[in-house]
Amino acid sequence: MKKSLEKQRHSLAHVLAKAILELNPNAEYAMGPAIENGFYYDFKNIDVSEKDFQEIEKKMKKIIEKDVPFKKKTLSKDEAKKIFKNQPFKLELLKDLDQKVSIYETGDFIDLCEGPHVKSTGDLNPESFKLDRTSGAYFKGSEKNEMLQRIYGLAFETEKDLNEYLENRKEAEKRDHRKIGKKQELFMFDEEVGQGLPLYLPKGAMLRKLLMDFAMETYLANGYEIVSTPHIANEDLWETSGHLKHYKKDMYGPLEVDGKKYRLKPMNCPFHVKMYNSKTRSYRELPKRWAEMGTVYRYEKSGELHGLTRPRAFTQDDAHIICRGDQLEEEVINALKITKYIYSTLGMENLIFKLSVRDPGKKEDYFGTDAEWEKAEKALEDALKSFGQDEYVRDEGEAAFYAPKIDIDAVDAMGRRWQLSTIQVDFNVTSRFKMTYINEKGDEETPFMIHRALLGSIERFLGVYIEHTGGEFPVWLAPVQAWIIPISEKQEEYAFEIKEKLRKNGIRVKVEGVNDTLSKAIRNGESQKIPYLLVVGDREKESGKVNVRFRGEKKGELKIEELIEEMDSS
Repeated sequence: MKKSLEKQRHSLAHVLAKAILELNPNAEYAMGPAIENGFYYDFKNIDVSEKDFQEIEKKMKKIIEKDVPFKKKTLSKDEAKKIFKNQPFKLELLKDLDQKVSIYETGDFIDLCEGPHVKSTGDLNPESFKLDRTSGAYFKGSEKNEMLQRIYGLAFETEKDLNEYLENRKEAEKRDHRKIGKKQELFMFDEEVGQGLPLYLPKGAMLRKLLMDFAMETYLANGYEIVSTPHIANEDLWETSGHLKHYKKDMYGPLEVDGKKYRLKPMNCPFHVKMYNSKTRSYRELPKRWAEMGTVYRYEKSGELHGLTRPRAFTQDDAHIICRGDQLEEEVINALKITKYIYSTLGMENLIFKLSVRDPGKKEDYFGTDAEWEKAEKALEDALKSFGQDEYVRDEGEAAFYAPKIDIDAVDAMGRRWQLSTIQVDFNVTSRFKMTYINEKGDEETPFMIHRALLGSIERFLGVYIEHTGGEFPVWLAPVQAWIIPISEKQEEYAFEIKEKLRKNGIRVKVEGVNDTLSKAIRNGESQKIPYLLVVGDREKESGKVNVRFRGEKKGELKIEELIEEMDSS
């Protein structure tokens, strides 16, 4: 988010709060930050619905027209308590702050805030924001606290940007992967099975298999080896890895087996480490590149579940590269090259690269030595530059506590960014599990380990990809590539003969529409986004051809051999 836009959005949150208080002086106000695409503010003692938005927006625009300055003041905590004596949520927030705090005055509205803000409300564009929706929200995000009403707003630099966002959102609603998944019978969820646990129907399972096969074949072609690990492990493993200490809230509770506690795995890496440690390794063996389509289980709050993009069980195209320090940069470059190839092949070429490093002012919060961090961060930065990616975002403080990483966002057809791929250097797990190799001098040395998931979660990627394509998959990835539609029962036998020929050539095909009119069968096929619709009547039966429609376009009659050749090249 641009700093200037962030300031505008944050300032609009204050304008919203001021407007609400002018309309309802008894309102209590809590917090109102800038967020992606806009802002929000949380309130108590209000009852606002979308029918009230027009009145609130009108009040906000009047405040903007008055050109009220934003004035920052620094004062003591005791002085702030007096100012906010009738605002219990502000008093609660003050408890966590130092003795000196900052406030912003916007006319008679005062907020506890660090800023920054625009100089005056007149600097805000009254046509580039819009109130969007309301929801319930716990104070400070904790279920232990009071439920408040949150009002969301959208805000952009220009009215044009706002309108483009609203149009894209309408399109996104049409492309919602949950709607398409149901319509095309790709996947489902069932309450009795459990929330967040996807069930893949035949077409969805085929789509998932084709995607995973493509990814794994790409990895094998680039020097990876396949490994496979179980779904549960003894709690001792998660104790050693540090997951029980740092990740317990995201893990499922223990299962008792033969008097010992086991856990569903939230990650695959400790298993790969144990396999590496199963024997002494030489520097000549490195790098080891081990890949697994490993299903993991993580506890997500029910309110955060969202179809395939936020489930509780998902499969990662996970791989771990165990290498020497002198191999680190090259291995990262190779992972970047593979990432670019995969996303280019899938038609998602707009990628945004982010380098997440530690906060230099809080080194004590991170595992590892300065030398290890400097080497790892430099390797990632040099790899990005050697790869030709001079434009990237450097995010200080966004590294994991144990290592820096490169995150890659893919931009979909509606301009939305999705964080999907991660390439992460790790020297925590290598130390915890005492991983070593024998170097050229005959001494033990600790390797580096790179975690990389390029599609990330297969489920999340599929949810994003369904929306990106609108369910219209490339021919090679379409779970059903062709429907054969006989005009009447007289051509049914011929239709099944064609099906068998196509099937033997590896084409995924069905005979459909036998009991429907031709026009209805074609409409159904186009609605299901079937790439090829092959119509057969008496003329086609006599000539040994099919009448071809591709993505709604009439292509005329083709011999079966010509059709197979065309589909193979799609």
